[in-house]
Amino acid sequence: MKWALVLAGVSDFYRPPEKLSLVQNLALTATGAIWTRWCLIIKPRNILLAAVNFFLGCVGIIQVTRILRWQQQVKKDSISEVAQQDTEDAARTAEGIVKNPEAAAKNALQ
Repeated sequence: MKWALVLAGVSDFYRPPEKLSLVQNLALTATGAIWTRWCLIIKPRNILLAAVNFFLGCVGIIQVTRILRWQQQVKKDSISEVAQQDTEDAARTAEGIVKNPEAAAKNALQ
């Protein structure tokens, strides 16, 4: 049954990161890590269950990494877009001052 979760996580590698849930993948990562450890502590050891939980944790880590990298890229892109808009606005203002300094001075005083 748990192998189905691993396979579902692997199939999500092809989905764009913006469509993935950070909370859900953090839960998969934590579940995989906790239960892998538990399977190795209990007597008798359950190596097959530890293996499926290990892979579940690995899939979760990969997906969380993809989501966080996508979020950082979105933040970086939005900051650069704002900076570019400010640069364009400043260039337009400078052009207006050069073309008609009197009108620019009147606008500045208002």
